Amino acid sequence: MITTTTRQHTLRAHLPGRHTARAASSVEHQAMLAARLTTRDKWILALLHEHRVLTTSQIQDAAFPSGRSARQRVRDLYLWRAISRFQPFRQLGSAPMHYVLGPAGAAVLAAEHGLEVKELGYRHDRAMAIAHNQRLAHTVGVNDFFTSLIARARHIRTGETVVAWWSEARCARHFGDLVKPDGYGRWRTQHHTTAREVEWFLEFDTGTEALDKVGRKLHGYARLAEATSIATPVLLWLPTTRREAGARTALARVHAGLDHPRSVPVATAAADQLDPAAPHPSPAEAVWLPLTSARADRAGPRYSLADLADAWPGLAPPADPAAAEDEGPETAASPYRLPPPDPIPPSATANRLARGEH
Repeated sequence: MITTTTRQHTLRAHLPGRHTARAASSVEHQAMLAARLTTRDKWILALLHEHRVLTTSQIQDAAFPSGRSARQRVRDLYLWRAISRFQPFRQLGSAPMHYVLGPAGAAVLAAEHGLEVKELGYRHDRAMAIAHNQRLAHTVGVNDFFTSLIARARHIRTGETVVAWWSEARCARHFGDLVKPDGYGRWRTQHHTTAREVEWFLEFDTGTEALDKVGRKLHGYARLAEATSIATPVLLWLPTTRREAGARTALARVHAGLDHPRSVPVATAAADQLDPAAPHPSPAEAVWLPLTSARADRAGPRYSLADLADAWPGLAPPADPAAAEDEGPETAASPYRLPPPDPIPPSATANRLARGEH
């Protein structure tokens, strides 16, 4: 045993290697993917193209019943070069794996829409560049906000669902000359025959931006409301209740000075208001505090996302997001942009249902 040592690689089964970049761009590889990619796989690819980066837990929240099934599937997609991955540096512990759209996945998306990959605006080096972007944590945080809502809609099953989720880039293409939200969302609740919807622009605060700058963003939303004649709520998500109190003071000062304050409904919430022991904690819970007067410290009830519209009587119901997408400036300026993916994933295919991956 000492003189004839056993090599470690002989003690384990063969591990499939990852396809080379050249092989992944071949016709044969695309033919292989046609036989293996499910509708849900393609939905994940579209989500990565829209929102740039997702962690393993976010992909699980959005589309899988367990961490094990999510890890198995994203590993397959990685080996097929449909997606690429990286793990950011952390001084303590290990960061989760982060995924972006891969070259083979971009080719699949382009082919689905009858386009060339370059018409998607995709380049693999640009997709991977998010790993070194100073806004990586911010982007992941915004995506965590929405994937937690999707997880609630999938698992709690209370007649609630995410109707729309637009990325920061899509919002910038539509409204960037006036304001650049971190995202746009819409939440629907269904009770028997009655349905209610609330839409919002998201401002996701990580605690690094000056509070005065946070407040000044309301001027852009006021100009947008004036240009569109639509009052869309602005929701500010903050890391702590203490940070929220300071932000509300800055927001109230600016909000009170607007020409038409009612055209810019504002509400704030703090992440530490959520119960970490809950099965699926999300911003849908009663954590939202509307900014209803110049007194930022005014006590009042916190609203759930579904009931938030009640804080602003007279707020018009949301318009059709599909109509806004069709009529936006993006259609004329960039005809090859893909439509936003449905926030709710398609059902798993029958063969995966048989193995419990639904």
